[in-house]
Amino acid sequence: MSTPAYDSSEMMAVAAARRLADGAVCFVGIGLPSKAANLARATHAPNCVLIYESGTIGAKPRHLPLSIGDGELAETADTVVSVPEIFSYWLQGGRIDVGFLGAAQVDRYGNLNSTVIGPYEHPRVRLPGGGGAPEIAASCKETLVMLSHSPRTFVEKLDFRTTVGYGDGPGTREQLGMAGRGVTAVITDLGILEPDSETCELTLTRVHPGVEPERVQEATGWQLRIAADVEVGDAPTEAELEALRALKTVDEIGVTG
Repeated sequence: MSTPAYDSSEMMAVAAARRLADGAVCFVGIGLPSKAANLARATHAPNCVLIYESGTIGAKPRHLPLSIGDGELAETADTVVSVPEIFSYWLQGGRIDVGFLGAAQVDRYGNLNSTVIGPYEHPRVRLPGGGGAPEIAASCKETLVMLSHSPRTFVEKLDFRTTVGYGDGPGTREQLGMAGRGVTAVITDLGILEPDSETCELTLTRVHPGVEPERVQEATGWQLRIAADVEVGDAPTEAELEALRALKTVDEIGVTG
């Protein structure tokens, strides 16, 4: 059987979705993380509990939400609670397994920038901001990050540190009193990076089919650590691609009201 055609963004979404276990309680960011989390729920993890920052627990959106305030989330949720309850009882209480985040920049220690590009006082681009990402990365049992791989996104130094991954290296999370493990994987359109157990530095551990480690290094703004035995991930299955392509936003499907 031939492998169905797919592009790099679809490979990224599938690879990220595969990281979610069935039954996991997942705090989901809007955009790429939401697409991957809903793909997981539509395929191998139907019992994954999706939580969004607006207070929706067990959301089962029929279309991808455009924001945390999308009515689709509340309409399909098991329950809706206040934002303070989501953060104080669920998140800070250690009840969320996985935080799923996106960002504009990431550095070698998994720190994220979603605030500005350029100097903070006079930025070239002002981004949406951190929202709940700093708290999610601090308190979830583990954090997954999704973003496209290029020297503009994988940078030697962040323009602004919005969210702490491993800070300046080993010991930072402990010094700051962060309960969660931190970033356990960064999933991109080229492969997967995971923190080294001793240095906490992101290390290339897996590439997608057809991608060589050298290409990942070229797309990284620092001297990338590469595992001795880099794995090659599996291509998306026909079922995964079918489920992924069915996930659309309101704008894409033309739903109104």
